[in-house]
Amino acid sequence: MEQLLEIQHLSVGFHTRRGLLQALNDVSLTIRPGETVCLVGESGSGKTITSKAVMRLLDYENGRITNGQIRLGGIDLTALSQNELRSLRGKKMAMVFQEPMSAFDPVYTIGYQIVETIRTHDSKSKEEAWEHAVSLLERVGIPEPRIRMKQYPGELSGGMLQRAMIALALSCGPELLIADEPTTALDVTIQAQILQLLQELKEEFRMSILLITHDLGIAAEVADRVVVMYAGRVVEQAPTAELFKQPHHPYSQGLLQSVASLDTEKGERLHSIEGAIPSLSALPDGCLFHPRCPYATEKCRAEVPPLVFENGRESACWHTQELLRSSAANDDRPKSAKSEAFTAQSGLRTAESNMVLETVELQLIEAAAVDVPDLFQISGLRKYYPVKRRGFPGRARPYIRAVDDVSFTIRRGETFGLVGESGSGKSTLGRVLLQLEAATSGQIRFGDQEITKLGSSALRRARKDMQMIFQDPYGALDPRWTVGDIIGEPLGVHERLSTMEKRNRVAELLASVGLDASYATRYPHEFSGGQRQRIGIARAIALKPKFILADEAVSALDVSVQAQVVNLLQDLQAKMGLTYLFIAHGLQVVRHISDRIGVMYLGKLVEIAPSHELFLHPAHPYTKALIASIPDMSPGAKKAHTVLQGEIPSPARPPSGCRFHTRCPLATAKCREEEPDLNAIAAEHSVACHFPF
Repeated sequence: MEQLLEIQHLSVGFHTRRGLLQALNDVSLTIRPGETVCLVGESGSGKTITSKAVMRLLDYENGRITNGQIRLGGIDLTALSQNELRSLRGKKMAMVFQEPMSAFDPVYTIGYQIVETIRTHDSKSKEEAWEHAVSLLERVGIPEPRIRMKQYPGELSGGMLQRAMIALALSCGPELLIADEPTTALDVTIQAQILQLLQELKEEFRMSILLITHDLGIAAEVADRVVVMYAGRVVEQAPTAELFKQPHHPYSQGLLQSVASLDTEKGERLHSIEGAIPSLSALPDGCLFHPRCPYATEKCRAEVPPLVFENGRESACWHTQELLRSSAANDDRPKSAKSEAFTAQSGLRTAESNMVLETVELQLIEAAAVDVPDLFQISGLRKYYPVKRRGFPGRARPYIRAVDDVSFTIRRGETFGLVGESGSGKSTLGRVLLQLEAATSGQIRFGDQEITKLGSSALRRARKDMQMIFQDPYGALDPRWTVGDIIGEPLGVHERLSTMEKRNRVAELLASVGLDASYATRYPHEFSGGQRQRIGIARAIALKPKFILADEAVSALDVSVQAQVVNLLQDLQAKMGLTYLFIAHGLQVVRHISDRIGVMYLGKLVEIAPSHELFLHPAHPYTKALIASIPDMSPGAKKAHTVLQGEIPSPARPPSGCRFHTRCPLATAKCREEEPDLNAIAAEHSVACHFPF
């Protein structure tokens, strides 16, 4: 079949002070008309650079194509000038960026920018272009499109802005759509909507899609073929089902094994690829993956393996046959009881697996019923933010109800997971628990202290036992301080140590998180994302706290690095007796690490249950929709998607009755009028719903 996109032996370099830095080396791939190809790999593997090379955006970033060809519909893109390329961008190829705010100009309305793009490539009048833009916004599922046309990018939510970015990319009917991590920053519900939308638009517009992602679940759901990249090279290409069934490269195998799935047992260590992707300025000899590969030999360290085509797929490894034999042996091992239980839940249920499922559930409930003292007792907690607006004297002042009448407990030594969409109040709740923000009302007991009533000096002493790990480790670390200064700061505030004692403690802390003591003299920018998160964890445990709030601590990390950090958190919990509040939108990771999980929606807890119980028997329609939105890691599986429509309402104007009723397919008049209480429906399982499952 004729190829739409052909990349042949592509090499890309960037001009630096030290000369040309080679970022891509001999990359070849093709995309057929109507095909979806996914590029996967860790950060630094060259995925985004490949996409920008196709769009020839590298020319604006000090990069250049040093070898190879890129042909789109028979046109050699590498031979065109930037003026010639402008007529193709938008018309024949378009791009959806990871961060839509960086793609839209904040000083122009959404409508102006889409209309401008249409008129650049099509001879339409302003009125015709406007109507076409309205129809595009409507097609991508944006409500009230004529109103949104007149709004600025900053006035739209993340999910809505990503939809507008897709509408902009589709405005001139491109043949190739490049989507660079289009769902990374989105909640699982919005992610499911966007993925479904891309699939529908591909069929409707007969497009090809080059999708870049580090989420292998997304690749399994939408891709026809998967291309695995590592350190600027392609190491494997295969049809999606074949790659997921039997990877032919150790790196592909490592990525797939690192994913926390519903089959992973609670407390079991996640598989991770040790080490980190090498710097482009210090690439190893031979196979670039050999320093991290369990199959590496002297031949791997000395010779670069070629990308060999065989049986419709490609791989670059000297030991593919050994890998396949090892994988076959592992496949013959029996599944664990919990794996059988979750297999049964997915629809492959047998009489035997039903018995296993009931046994597992009883064990979980009995274990949860053990009397463990509470570290936190939260009762009637509220956090309201006043809305500044002009109005008549005497009119009631509106408030953003970020956290609204929340009550629950966190037991000593447990991990309490907290999930929900952006805007549900998770992070606000966490900050209020640490008293980084004052509660509007309610009680928070930490041990034997009512911390909402503590003075500043007493609260400062209490904070020694309460620490936080942030989502963005780079933003949380002062770039002007050395790692030793960053980790040692809390020691200087709360403990009287000599310079030598402090230096030794910092070295011990670095070792406890798997980092070398020599790193203490270096600065944050010299480390990878995973290493920076380890530094943040070392700082958090410096004072031997009782409680740590992990707010989206692994959300921005690659799957292999994410597994390393999750394992580290579990090791530290076992060693130090830590208690965690683990906030995340990656539901598989939350299920794996948490003992109990709370589900938040629009400032309220709508369900609390033991981790496995929540995933096996979700009782609230919102929880069920969140779980249904998890990408399926089985290519070709017939998954019954329950895509949650719409977006979370404004907390300044929450709906009456049940706050979820505006999006709930089962809502009744009672739901619209009466607010449900959080009531127990089973041991350790509570739900706020008039008609729980």
